[in-house]
Amino acid sequence: MQPTSLRQGRNSLSTHDWLAALYYPVAFYFCLLLFGLSCFFWSMPAGLLHRLLPRRSGEAFGQFMIMFGFRWFIGVMRLTGVLRVDFSELDRLSRERSLVIAANHPTMLDAVLLTSRLPRVVCITKAAIWDNLFYGGSVRLAAYIRNDAPVPMIRRAAQAIRDGAQLLIFPEGSRTAKPPVDAFHRSFAVMAKAAGAPVQTLLIEADSPYLRKGWPLFRRPQLPLTYRIRLGRRSEVGQDPQAFVTGLEQYFREELPAQGPV
Repeated sequence: MQPTSLRQGRNSLSTHDWLAALYYPVAFYFCLLLFGLSCFFWSMPAGLLHRLLPRRSGEAFGQFMIMFGFRWFIGVMRLTGVLRVDFSELDRLSRERSLVIAANHPTMLDAVLLTSRLPRVVCITKAAIWDNLFYGGSVRLAAYIRNDAPVPMIRRAAQAIRDGAQLLIFPEGSRTAKPPVDAFHRSFAVMAKAAGAPVQTLLIEADSPYLRKGWPLFRRPQLPLTYRIRLGRRSEVGQDPQAFVTGLEQYFREELPAQGPV
């Protein structure tokens, strides 16, 4: 016969697994619903404020509100146990200004995680987002930058950096298809050089394939999701942006795991 303690341990493990199987689907879809509703109900008044507020104060308020909303949402994810992440290194950047933040891009959740801790950050966004009911008003108020016109995009980004904002950018241009990183585009280095700003790297590691390329939003992964965010090196672009980009891409390849999660 099996010892009583061993049988009790197995029964306890079985009960834990059964409760987790019931709890995590509810918690996961609750968080998704909360995110969608929060974005939708802020986008409408933000679009109106974009027309009413002075440009400078409106931009600062819009950036702060995106940070506040995302921080609240991430807090709910952590409270429900859906997400585990340590922001201690990222928080060291919260008071800095006129900085380009370059991060790898394993999942669609990366931008939400990073902007939730940075009160004066602007992002490069797809043009389609500006007409989206869930996000359009908020990105307009926060003066995020459209990616549909390269030269104006670079000019607006450089000006935002000179005005004291942080520019968050993913040099790969999209989520990583072949870990550790895809080829880097050079536009972020041109922006940093034009603004005379340093480039601070962030290294993101995710233990789950959730929201990687090809993963549908509503397909539930194994939970909890665990992220690691590290501060990487900081450097100036110098006279040759392309050489800088090539070196930075190699740095990411050396620092990040060669294979993503299965």
